[in-house]
Amino acid sequence: MPTIDTNGITLTYDTQGDSNGKALVLIAGLGLQLISWPEAFCRELADQGFHVIRFDNRDSGLSTKLEHLGKPNLPMAVFKSMFHLPLFPGYTLQDMARDTIGLLDGLGIDKAHIVGASMGGMIAQILAADHPERVSTLTSIMSTSGRPGLPGPMPSARDALFSRPENPRNMQSVIEYFVRAYRTIGSPKYPVPDEVLREQVTRSVRRNVCPQGTARQMMAVMASGDRSPALRKISVPTLVIHGADDPLVPLACGRDTARWIPGAVLHEVEGMGHDIPPALEASLAKLIATHCKGEPGPRARRA
Repeated sequence: MPTIDTNGITLTYDTQGDSNGKALVLIAGLGLQLISWPEAFCRELADQGFHVIRFDNRDSGLSTKLEHLGKPNLPMAVFKSMFHLPLFPGYTLQDMARDTIGLLDGLGIDKAHIVGASMGGMIAQILAADHPERVSTLTSIMSTSGRPGLPGPMPSARDALFSRPENPRNMQSVIEYFVRAYRTIGSPKYPVPDEVLREQVTRSVRRNVCPQGTARQMMAVMASGDRSPALRKISVPTLVIHGADDPLVPLACGRDTARWIPGAVLHEVEGMGHDIPPALEASLAKLIATHCKGEPGPRARRA
């Protein structure tokens, strides 16, 4: 796959659609790879005329792993965050936002529609706030403002996030672990068929697994703190999409994100959890395409 060197690291990426179309960049979530963006979802966006760009964040997929930073002590980080003590991550979400800018520079793209999911939504928010000249529109999916006092994950989702495979050295054990985790945080109304979920997970595990990289990304998320003051600065057209049944990042977090962004449009999806299931791929892609084209979306409302 093609790569670009930027910000001291190498990013792996791929593209779909007309290279002369308006660029649309997809930023993946915590520990996820570019292939976490469903193929049908990406094809729909490409069919809408966009030049769709996916990439592996630092410390995930086939992009650079910052192993020299070691494995962070997440339990201690959680303890510190509870008492508002300073955290010292190896890098920040601002660094990851600069990675995205470097990707755009390497591809010769001045401005793009930016779409981020979960942690990727946080990075996308920072891009829109700090680099508005590079962002045409913002779409933040199943993400949060990071404001203190917002509800956290449900216990089952928290356990899925912080648990480990029974045997981390056995591929089948790792696959089973991720299948259980994704099933736990997935959409209750739109469950992914077992064979589809297992194929997706197997493909991802065979491509790359980097638990320490995911932990370093989590440290960056925890250290990023409250973004609500930055969200007030966002001036680009913004769409916030959130599942009404998200057990990992509850709906209140999406509502709070939209609340702070001037003019943001909030789209709540009944029965959607913390994933983009096959049953919603086409409708969500069309919703995003409509937003990027500046057209009114279905059932959307002002935040």
